[in-house]
Amino acid sequence: MSRFYDRIVSQVRTLTPYQPGKPIDELQRELGLARISKLASNENPLGCSPKVVAAIEQALPNLARYPDGNAYYFKQKLAAHLGVQPGQILPGNGSNEVLELVVRTFAGPGDEVIYDQYAFAVYPLSTRAAGATGVAVPAKDYAHDLSAMADAITARTKVIFLANPNNPTGTLFDTATFEQFMQRVPEQVIVVLDEAYYEYVQVADYPDGLDYLSRYPNLLVSRTFSKVYGLAGVRLGYLVGDAEIIDYLNRVREPFNVNTLAQVAGMAALDDKDFVAESVELNRDNMAWFTAALTTLKLAYIPSSGNFVTVHTGADTARINQSLLQQGVIVRPLTGYGMAEWLRISIGTRDELEHCVDALQEACRV
Repeated sequence: MSRFYDRIVSQVRTLTPYQPGKPIDELQRELGLARISKLASNENPLGCSPKVVAAIEQALPNLARYPDGNAYYFKQKLAAHLGVQPGQILPGNGSNEVLELVVRTFAGPGDEVIYDQYAFAVYPLSTRAAGATGVAVPAKDYAHDLSAMADAITARTKVIFLANPNNPTGTLFDTATFEQFMQRVPEQVIVVLDEAYYEYVQVADYPDGLDYLSRYPNLLVSRTFSKVYGLAGVRLGYLVGDAEIIDYLNRVREPFNVNTLAQVAGMAALDDKDFVAESVELNRDNMAWFTAALTTLKLAYIPSSGNFVTVHTGADTARINQSLLQQGVIVRPLTGYGMAEWLRISIGTRDELEHCVDALQEACRV
């Protein structure tokens, strides 16, 4: 036992750190492979917009200065893009930070936070770190069961996390289901609608969270620049919601939490609508190609509205994942999500996906 164990606050003792996807460089060092296809972290295979690169290069001489602590220009531009007021926006060091801030602000020991059985790992981690009790509601066909989540609300419920589309399953709930759910949520309970993948959604009956903010002051919408905008490396996300709630969250957030390069990158990314459209089109086309290939391989998968597919690889999943790594394909095992027989595979370039299909064929042949 560590000599410091007894000094740790009780809610931290049983936490397991978030496990990111294996980096390309690490796998190359381990196995000496020249060809690596990283399909583990739902990144944009096109990278980021050239306008972003130019904006970052222009900002480099100012790195000795602290960033704008209020992200004034970024919030002004984002607010105009979204059709909201700047005071309704809380920028963060990735959406992970703003999600955690919600829990830290509204929940603590004795409180409950509700999320789906297959929720994004940050929800339960943030809940436990705050000393609150997580309530994981069983999924229905790997998707959110919003009726059951509403049933789980008690007098102790402070926060509810919803992800639409959900990570890691890629599932989606429709407008009617969401509206029925919100009508059942008490006005004092904070609902966080995580829309990290909303740009990729191709269905018409999708409940855009921003459309409900005026009706439900207890609703917060979380989005990110890490996915379709390709800015995962600079960490930029945000919450949109009632200005009063945003004010409370600002009291908890760290000063200068969004760095200079992230702010200028975000503004430049908003200017390049063609890049976003190209990224969405590539994802749609490659998703169709890849899922057809999975069907040919007789591998079941969960239909996804994100930029990834969760694939059933059965009892041999650990061996199959290791075989993929040996062949230079990095995907995401989901044991930590309670889905030990599944692998989450990001939609990459056609070349990367062909590499993945060949590796899956080889791995499943044994």
